[in-house]
Amino acid sequence: MKIHQLTATFLSSAILSGCAIHPLGPLDKAPRHEAEKLTGYAPFAWGISTSSLQYENRDEKPGDPEYFLRDWDLLVKKGKAPVVGNALYSWSDFDKDLAALKKIGVTHYRFSIEWARVEPQPGHYNKKAILRYAEMCRKLKEAGIEPVVTLWHFTFPAWLTDSKNSSKTNWLHPLARERWNLYVTKMVKATSPYVNYYAPENEPNGQILTAYIAGLWPPCHIFDFKGYEAATIASAEMFRDAAARIKEVKPSAKVVSVEALPWWEHGPLDPGGLIYNTVQHANFDHLDRVFDVCDIIGFNYYYSQMAGPLSLLSESYRHGHHFTMMGWRIDPAALGKQIRYVGKRYDKPMMITENGIATENEHQRLSYLRNHIAQIRKTMDEGCDVKGYFVWSLADNYEWHYGYVPKFGLASMNPLTRDRVLKPAAFYYKSVIRDSNREQKVSPTP
Repeated sequence: MKIHQLTATFLSSAILSGCAIHPLGPLDKAPRHEAEKLTGYAPFAWGISTSSLQYENRDEKPGDPEYFLRDWDLLVKKGKAPVVGNALYSWSDFDKDLAALKKIGVTHYRFSIEWARVEPQPGHYNKKAILRYAEMCRKLKEAGIEPVVTLWHFTFPAWLTDSKNSSKTNWLHPLARERWNLYVTKMVKATSPYVNYYAPENEPNGQILTAYIAGLWPPCHIFDFKGYEAATIASAEMFRDAAARIKEVKPSAKVVSVEALPWWEHGPLDPGGLIYNTVQHANFDHLDRVFDVCDIIGFNYYYSQMAGPLSLLSESYRHGHHFTMMGWRIDPAALGKQIRYVGKRYDKPMMITENGIATENEHQRLSYLRNHIAQIRKTMDEGCDVKGYFVWSLADNYEWHYGYVPKFGLASMNPLTRDRVLKPAAFYYKSVIRDSNREQKVSPTP
């Protein structure tokens, strides 16, 4: 999901230690481009986003040929992350997710495929899992919901972890690119009869920052700027590979980026703009390398923040109406700023692929959604080419290092029946979608 906020501690330490020259250099200027104005898009996409690890339960037991481990499972075994358990049982209970989606009335649903489940060992594929993912896409399509398939959402098969040399792990493992290309081709071929939108990677920029600078996610390196650069380049190359394979299998399919793009402002006590430059690199280093093979620039927005040590270190102490339960600053206007900036930087259609709030206050959730959707409409009235909006998330779920504490869901799960119980925000979102569809039907043809 998002750039992990515990990154703040490490970035602030860099300031306090007196670093003055940024190891990555200045942020590149906006890339030159002559973007095509592509056609063939559906009406505005009103969606919901989820991910495999955060939702799916296991269907295999240790010793089964199809049993799989992810790098995140290795982290949990070391006691460095909360236990995942069965999450929301979405592998077994996908029909319960589908029923909730139909009740809300979304037009699009973004979910991810677990690479490790599909390929539990190098070259050994779980055919039942491949068919199950294809069936999910078919069921969504038959329900009138466009599947948006994310091919990678933060986690790698454990066999891409080199326990003896962590610098050759995940993106940088010698097998990664070859196996990735085979996996992508296999999954796109299996799902392409039902899928028109593919996102090769979810927030690679956030994952790489958290893995190589903050030291929280595998391979857990701290201030490894060399590794950060190498992983950014490798992930961008693999993204481009995936885009090429998607177009080869289904030329009409749309390739969507999904980057973490909080809005950053210059903060005090940031000599030379070290922190600001670091987070801006994290925002755009990856996207600058792949935007030209994207049909849609998708990005996730949750909060704005001052890029300074005081603001970053105080995050966990921030509470009240203007903050989420994780201490993130609620700033709808900054979403508008980011839409304008991204639209100008890349000159391509955009989607907000994640937006949501961790809160137990349903009035706050309603206000958050209402005000952020209003910003999207405002920028569209100004001429920004926004094609869709996706809420994170369908139901309260596992949130990486935060475990099950943050409540992002439009629904909760009944622990006895495992049914998704809709919250007031789900019915609000339903009304937004219904009213939007009515407006589209009565709008004159341009």
